[in-house]
Amino acid sequence: MKTRFAPSPTGYIHIGNARTALLSALVGYQGQGNFLVRIEDTDKARSTDEYMNALLQDLTWLGLTWQEGEGVGGPQGPYRQSLRHDIYEHYYQELVQHKHAYFCYCTDEELELTRKLQIASGQPPRYPGTCRHLTAAQQEQKIAEARKPSLRFAMPQGKKITFHDLVKGEQIFLSDDIGDFIIRRQDGGSTFMFCNAIDDSLMDVTHVIRGEDHLTNTPRQLIILTTLKLRTPEYGHISLINGMDGTPLSKRNGSRSIRELRDIGFLPLAIVNYLARLGHYYESNAFMNMAELAQRFSIKHLGKSASKFDETQLKYWQKQAVLSVAPELLWQWLSPALQDLVSTTQKELILKILREGALFPDEAQHLVRTLLGEPELTAEAQQIIKVAGVKFYEHALKAIEQFGANFTAVNQALSDTLGLKGKALFQPLRVALTGELHGPQMTDVFSLLGADLLCSRLQSAQKLC
Repeated sequence: MKTRFAPSPTGYIHIGNARTALLSALVGYQGQGNFLVRIEDTDKARSTDEYMNALLQDLTWLGLTWQEGEGVGGPQGPYRQSLRHDIYEHYYQELVQHKHAYFCYCTDEELELTRKLQIASGQPPRYPGTCRHLTAAQQEQKIAEARKPSLRFAMPQGKKITFHDLVKGEQIFLSDDIGDFIIRRQDGGSTFMFCNAIDDSLMDVTHVIRGEDHLTNTPRQLIILTTLKLRTPEYGHISLINGMDGTPLSKRNGSRSIRELRDIGFLPLAIVNYLARLGHYYESNAFMNMAELAQRFSIKHLGKSASKFDETQLKYWQKQAVLSVAPELLWQWLSPALQDLVSTTQKELILKILREGALFPDEAQHLVRTLLGEPELTAEAQQIIKVAGVKFYEHALKAIEQFGANFTAVNQALSDTLGLKGKALFQPLRVALTGELHGPQMTDVFSLLGADLLCSRLQSAQKLC
């Protein structure tokens, strides 16, 4: 089994493409499978090396590894379409020689006029075969007019094209509804329709997992490969992703590039665990690594209806990732400047606190600075301290002198002495020590600060009263 991901390097990889890459990889990883990455850079105007390198970096950052393809090599390269012109040209010539393709001299203006007339008369817009039966003399006349031809595939007429889609089931298309389509542009560039199909076959791709927006491309590609007597892969077209408003996912309703998510601070396995479940059912809701996700993945569990991107769910998996990631990786997640604030003896406890209280690095930075820096007291925090009063902090200081940084004992002593419980008991302590109304468990705060720093902050609160 071999799957592939074939992105065009015209921008940074976004959630939709990343999901396609992930699902293709999970299928390829199963058994003794193989996952291939191919770069489809025939769009010379928009494709850049910068975007290609960014695509490969982002795939690697997500934890996707490919056994063949760009940057890895393999027996069926090159793996950039811009370097495979001679291969495509060979098959173009074969199609022309056997009259399965022909030169089309129609201009864009003529094609647009034909399209408008067809729509106006209630006909589906389709190339009417204007140049399909041109004589040699007629072709020479077109050339004399300085018309540059494209190359069209001569679609067999009256043919039914059927295939079993791995996700959507049996599919039937009529060749007469498709018409003759362009396989080489006027500038000599190969179209996606053609080179994508040729490469999949020559690179022995067995399963093509892609978005359902490519479903109507499949009968065209199947007929090309069948005509050339090349092996055809199996196709599975996955549902597209909508925003929570039900419209196609875009920047307006939540779409972001993988690079943007990484810069925010999302962990790669958080994104992977979410995307693997977006439109796919797992029997287990456990947080899984890549191998486990692949082992439990099933094409049969892919849904047919559109999925909705829910950032709340993505943040849920971010939380699971923070709870699960190895300590050293969690430590690297913090900025070097923040690491300088934490001593070796504090490191283990700080990581425990961050796992429980931070989703992103900026939250982690705020939390560490709150605990180890000087608390910034808001007006609300100051009011809570004043309401608690001097007596509260006098008894708190005495309790710490007696029990040290043992929060449980200090808390019980205050409760017994002042007759306070719940919020009235622990909130004045938390605010005085951290400046925050909410935060880590107080047992951890006490352990982290130690008796001396606890007393210093409580004395400051007492003076404020």
